[in-house]
Amino acid sequence: MERSRSRFLRSSVRSRDSSSSRSEVSAREKIKDCCRKLVAFMCTQVGVGGLVVGYTIVGAFVFQYIETLQESESISKVKNWRYQHAEKLWVIAEDENTLNITAFRKRSNDVLTEFQLLVVEEIKKKGYNGRTVKDIWTFPAALMFSLSIITMIGYGNMVARTDMGKCVTVLYAIFGIPLYVLYFMNMGEVLAGSFRWIYTWLYECTTERHEDEPPRRVIVPSTASLWVIGGYVITGALMFSAWEQWSYLDSTYFCVTSLCKIGLGDFVPGANISESQSGNHYKLVVNFIYMLIGLGLVAMCFNLMREQIRVKISEIKEDMGQCLESTRIASARCCDKQKSLKY
Repeated sequence: MERSRSRFLRSSVRSRDSSSSRSEVSAREKIKDCCRKLVAFMCTQVGVGGLVVGYTIVGAFVFQYIETLQESESISKVKNWRYQHAEKLWVIAEDENTLNITAFRKRSNDVLTEFQLLVVEEIKKKGYNGRTVKDIWTFPAALMFSLSIITMIGYGNMVARTDMGKCVTVLYAIFGIPLYVLYFMNMGEVLAGSFRWIYTWLYECTTERHEDEPPRRVIVPSTASLWVIGGYVITGALMFSAWEQWSYLDSTYFCVTSLCKIGLGDFVPGANISESQSGNHYKLVVNFIYMLIGLGLVAMCFNLMREQIRVKISEIKEDMGQCLESTRIASARCCDKQKSLKY
């Protein structure tokens, strides 16, 4: 009896161990399978686009938090100077009062001139504009800053001020730029395929083809790509001209320099509008969407033009081959005629 009980206990323990090990292996396999599916989804066009948007949103929160931890040194300086010179004016008012108006005005003007010179010097050297870090680093502004880093536009109107912010900017660019390049390539292929299908459908609808004639390969011309990107630039120019009160030339100049990733920074939506004006944050978000879609359209035009260039190069190769072949045949015939004349 004792032996049978011990055998039964051993067999039950072994079965429990085997079942637990199987459950652990199955759980690991499930986790690995989920990770594989997640990585595969992130490599798709939708996954890459969502990853870029999520990466910029996370970067906006991080930069906003880091840069608003400490107030700007210029703000603190000007605030202290304002208090100091206000106290000086109060002392002058107590000393002179209205008994000696000439001395009161002279001493007050000297204090105000001193304060004015200090503020002007701070504006020239440190770029003081009276805005606090919370006014500058709003979420839409930080979102545009994150997008300008990974897309390599770099407007320059906003920069990381703290040491931690500069370090995070470097790391953010190292991981964000390859992610944007992947988005650029994938989005270009998706938009190019969609535009190619639309252009082929329109071409087949507007041209007659015999039933026996095989379907021809339709190549999107470069002019169509230029018309698309030109229309997008004109749309952005009209939009920013109405919002920012820019001229049409300045708005077009901003759209072209941004989509070409030049980013001179002399024109930036929302940078020249007072914070009290409503809709400023909304405009920055729309600018973010405009740039993200516009860069995808640039990638589409790049893919379509590259396809046309490849077709043209292959046609040139075929023409060159036929030309060389005809030249070889003609030279061979000339050699044969010369030989027949000799003999």
